[in-house]
Amino acid sequence: MLEVSAVTKHFGNGSARKTVLNGISFSVEKEEFVTLLGPSGCGKTTLLTIMAGFQSPSEGEIRIADRVVYKPGPDRGFVFQDYALFPWMTVRDNVLFPLREKKVPRVQQEKRLAELLRMAHLEGKEDLYPGQLSGGMKQRTAFIRALAGSPDALLLDEPLGAVDPQMRQQLQDELLMLWMKEQKTVIMVTHDVDEAVYLSDRIIILSSVTGRIEDEVCISLPRPRQRLSSAYIGIKNEVFRVLQRSCTRGDSASEDKTLQVS
Repeated sequence: MLEVSAVTKHFGNGSARKTVLNGISFSVEKEEFVTLLGPSGCGKTTLLTIMAGFQSPSEGEIRIADRVVYKPGPDRGFVFQDYALFPWMTVRDNVLFPLREKKVPRVQQEKRLAELLRMAHLEGKEDLYPGQLSGGMKQRTAFIRALAGSPDALLLDEPLGAVDPQMRQQLQDELLMLWMKEQKTVIMVTHDVDEAVYLSDRIIILSSVTGRIEDEVCISLPRPRQRLSSAYIGIKNEVFRVLQRSCTRGDSASEDKTLQVS
């Protein structure tokens, strides 16, 4: 479904040039949930925005369903950390926005809207504005808006980063439920190890100092996952060890001129 091929990203020129991503390559299968994990400064959000077409790689390319990504498109739905809902639009109008842009017939729009509202437990909230919604409702609205146009892949930039810790685990379950119902390919950015282990089929861990992939961790635990099980805790410990290892390569960072940006 998605192929990242030798993607490198530089900022600046000459002696001021900084390398954020350095020859990143991996693939994502159809309906797979993959998380890009790493501390602030490892380039994970930069990589996600290149996948979205918001910026271009300095070298390499990204393909979605064998089409080269060079600009934003309806084949990718993007969910921002701060929701990015249109404040002057109701829930209904926010969710319908991508369908209206695609000129989907009105009957189909209403059918899809009803389906998504029901799936996200937002029935009866469609005439509310974002300012009238709780953080959890805003997150669910942003997620189903990204789903509305039936994209090939969903790109999630710390979609739960703006909610309080008490709500976060509940919303992880809701996000998981929505993903399983829609069966979409998902690439998510987070710096939360527990969130990555709970949601993902595979975790790609980026180095904070080299701009490269440090390691990958595959997770075959059945869902819903038991956070207190020995297998779950063992995977979390493995991911923590990889992260710790990636943060000890500071000497090479100065040689590669790697910029620490999120």
